[in-house]
Amino acid sequence: MQLHTADARRLRYPSHTRRFQLRNATLTFEATLKPILQQPIFQHAAHLMREQDPRIVGGIAGVIVLAAGGAWWYVKSHRPSAEEMERSRREELALSGRITDGVILDARTLGNEDSVSPTPEVLVYSYSLAGLVYNCAQDVSTLPNEVVGFRIDQPVQVRYDPRNPGNSIIVSESWTGLWLRPDSSGRDQLQREQTGLDR
Repeated sequence: MQLHTADARRLRYPSHTRRFQLRNATLTFEATLKPILQQPIFQHAAHLMREQDPRIVGGIAGVIVLAAGGAWWYVKSHRPSAEEMERSRREELALSGRITDGVILDARTLGNEDSVSPTPEVLVYSYSLAGLVYNCAQDVSTLPNEVVGFRIDQPVQVRYDPRNPGNSIIVSESWTGLWLRPDSSGRDQLQREQTGLDR
């Protein structure tokens, strides 16, 4: 195989070739950046910085750092917590989710242990859609009054997101898909809320 002169030179002196390419890239960068830095606004800013007392420049830099830190703290402190995000998910499904039939399979603790409490922390349930079976679990630890009287193998109604059928609930603050026994005060909880009966 024959090599052109330039190709042969690259093979014989690879380090020279890399230095030449790096120099060309540097010159190209300088040629692009130099006209921008020569704009009057940049020249004026550089002139002002040179004339200012270093303490003033440091103060300005400190203010910028503090402002950036304050913005970061504000964004972080206003980020919704996991509980707030879960409650928002429940309420969205309670308002707009579709309904299907399901069944309670198990009751567990948040540590994934069997629960014998009348108000379990997690309810495991199952439902079918379009030939697919979905086994899901909902954290109900913040809704103890809504799940009192449940039982394993209990038929329930499930609200789910039609765009993501695995995203579902069986109870929320404003809706329940559980048939519950009357509580100790005699209040009848056998009837589902009216919203739960709407298909």
